[in-house]
Amino acid sequence: MTAGGPTYLIVGLGNPGFTYRNTRHNVGFKAINEVAKSYQVRLRGRRFQSRHARVRVGGDQIILLQPQTFMNRSGQAVRAAADACHVGLERILVVHDDLDLPLGRIRVARSGSAGGHKGVASIIASLGTREFPRVKIGIGRPPHQTPVEDYVLSRFQRKEKEIISDVIPLAAKACRLFVARDIDVTMNLANSYNLADKEGKT
Repeated sequence: MTAGGPTYLIVGLGNPGFTYRNTRHNVGFKAINEVAKSYQVRLRGRRFQSRHARVRVGGDQIILLQPQTFMNRSGQAVRAAADACHVGLERILVVHDDLDLPLGRIRVARSGSAGGHKGVASIIASLGTREFPRVKIGIGRPPHQTPVEDYVLSRFQRKEKEIISDVIPLAAKACRLFVARDIDVTMNLANSYNLADKEGKT
């Protein structure tokens, strides 16, 4: 990439392949697709073991990344891209599903633990730190006695699809805001979004 402003790495987590395309675990992929659409770029290629796109917005250089390593090895792709493109930890943004947030909510965080998310755990292990920003997309807890592993790989029900279709653009907006402004502004605005009952700020 040509010289210029800082480089940002925006990573959406998910599993590759048609089988997983519309599962709860793949909302990170969906958010990155929405960001790519807004920037009018197409994800392609296999560099960094990922589908990716590069775009310049003003003086900023942005890499969009969808690791194709399967969820529990996401860190390999993130580390490869961050090292090759000299991206600082504070400019790596990871977008992923979150069981502890209800469907209809997103939460932007400056850092944090993996919270049981294997993709995030892999990134923490590969980068050697948990100090990187995230956009968490709520998928809610599984119904009683439904194993978490089955729940995250299940598809949204009809009414849930309506909610998530509204949430994904908000998550993409948070990603763009992260680049345009900073993490504090992004947290202040995005953490107020609440479509859990088809209400809240948009």
